[in-house]
Amino acid sequence: MRRLLWLAVSMAVPLWPAVTSRVGAQAPQPSSSKIWIGRYAEFEEFLRTAPFQKRSESTPVGILAPRHMFFETGGLAKGAAVKKIPPGRRDGYFESYKSEIAAYKLDRLLQMDMVPPTVERLVDGEKASVQLWVENTRMLKEVEDKKLRSPDGAGWNRQWHRVEVFDDLVGNIDENKGNLLFDPVWNFVKIDHSRAFTDTMATPFDIEKTVKQIDRPFFDRLKELDQQTIRREIGDLLTENGAMTSFFRRRDTIVKKFEDLAKKQGDDKVFVPWPSTP
Repeated sequence: MRRLLWLAVSMAVPLWPAVTSRVGAQAPQPSSSKIWIGRYAEFEEFLRTAPFQKRSESTPVGILAPRHMFFETGGLAKGAAVKKIPPGRRDGYFESYKSEIAAYKLDRLLQMDMVPPTVERLVDGEKASVQLWVENTRMLKEVEDKKLRSPDGAGWNRQWHRVEVFDDLVGNIDENKGNLLFDPVWNFVKIDHSRAFTDTMATPFDIEKTVKQIDRPFFDRLKELDQQTIRREIGDLLTENGAMTSFFRRRDTIVKKFEDLAKKQGDDKVFVPWPSTP
């Protein structure tokens, strides 16, 4: 996927247009669609147990497009993306619904808050991944087509660098413009990891040529991942032979490349700060 490096500009186009009332007063400012942050266990339990309505919809994006299923009204969320993809190789790719769950759990370990809550659940008698359907988002393709720009170019870049490094770490060879979403305040939301966490050593983004920076807190968390933790948290979800070994080989390669880059360019050029939350 083509890398984007957007800088803040005075004429930046908002992701969602401002809405005014009849008397001309400014409507409430857009808010984050990441309603699960700080409520992870609550949303996970809801996704595991909340009853679905009978209706569902297909989704137009991707070869392995999930079903958009709807919960009964009155719960924490309106719907979920459901994938029933048993672990196995299809058309030359190893795919699994379990990789969707692994992506969420790894996201939590790395404190990214980009992958929506995802759990395993029986749906119509079949094991599936059930991922929170994030409302009020736009796909990267739409953002590009409409030439929209984040008003915070530096914040955009920091998030984008995390996306790139995460995809390298999990070996996500299927990143595309349909599985990177943005909410009204320009938060990144990552979906579709069913072809990740395999035995591949392929990485979609080249560190130094493409990825020149990463924030220090994220890099430190990535570097500190150990086999005991990964085996405990996602070991049973990595089902292809050699997936665990390849995961740590990719991680070690990422760490070494960033550290080598820092030796050439200086730590402050490569490892940038992540703003603290007020």
